[in-house]
Amino acid sequence: MSAPWAERATALIVDDQPENLALLHDALDSAGYRVLLATDGAAALRRAAECRPDIILLDAVMPGMDGFETARRLKAEAETQAIPIVFMTGLSDSEHVLAAFSAGGADYVVKPLRPAEVLARLAAHIGSARQLCRARQALEASGQALLAADPASGRPLWLTERARGLLRAHGWSEAALAERWRLWLGQAEAGASLALEGGDGSGLLAKRLAGDECLLALSEGGEAAAPQRLMRALGLTPRQAEVLHWLSLGKTNRDIGDILGMSPRTVNKHLEHVFARLGVETRTSAAALALRSAGGG
Repeated sequence: MSAPWAERATALIVDDQPENLALLHDALDSAGYRVLLATDGAAALRRAAECRPDIILLDAVMPGMDGFETARRLKAEAETQAIPIVFMTGLSDSEHVLAAFSAGGADYVVKPLRPAEVLARLAAHIGSARQLCRARQALEASGQALLAADPASGRPLWLTERARGLLRAHGWSEAALAERWRLWLGQAEAGASLALEGGDGSGLLAKRLAGDECLLALSEGGEAAAPQRLMRALGLTPRQAEVLHWLSLGKTNRDIGDILGMSPRTVNKHLEHVFARLGVETRTSAAALALRSAGGG
């Protein structure tokens, strides 16, 4: 009987022990998987890059390149970093379990292997990975410049093609980007922004979106520069400048709240401070002043 999600799914099994390869090959083949095999880490990297399996079953302890290093290299490459990895290990103590997760593993099974348990775990992770893949495809189709970052290291975990293109166009490598915003990511609240180029406000602006994941949106050109110009010209805080910028584009408090990840009431509080700072009493007057300041460079 075929396991859920198994149809047309491809599994790469990496183990230096022929008996383990045979056991897993027979179990996965019977469940409807297309099965690929590798007997060492180097071969696993080649097979994964060539065939893009849906999931990888990876032995933790192998001669030469062990499973932990193999996993780290898989996760370091854009082509293979999204593939879930399930470690196989006879080492069930916490040190090796933590090492498996630190290397990028999604799960682990302990030897001697029980095929039914392995199949159940594979089905669950493939299901989750395919749902995530569909979500990413929807984001790609939207044309937005979005990326998710690891809040600890600052390195991008995944990014849309639009975001990749913007970073490439502005000369930002993943390592340089991580170094620039690593500390900011650990402290930034939803809606906070960070300029990624020169002090004149030109170039890219990263905005942290609402939600538990470290999801960011990138923008460039006028949209990125306008809040920066308002900050300098009018002596506003970054958040006040963002609120005023969107007000000047005709957005309501509710619209601004949705864009910046805050409540309409919080937007109104920011506007009260902006009005006091600018010496105006109406939204129209504040918007007119903002448009003159943002347009004046």
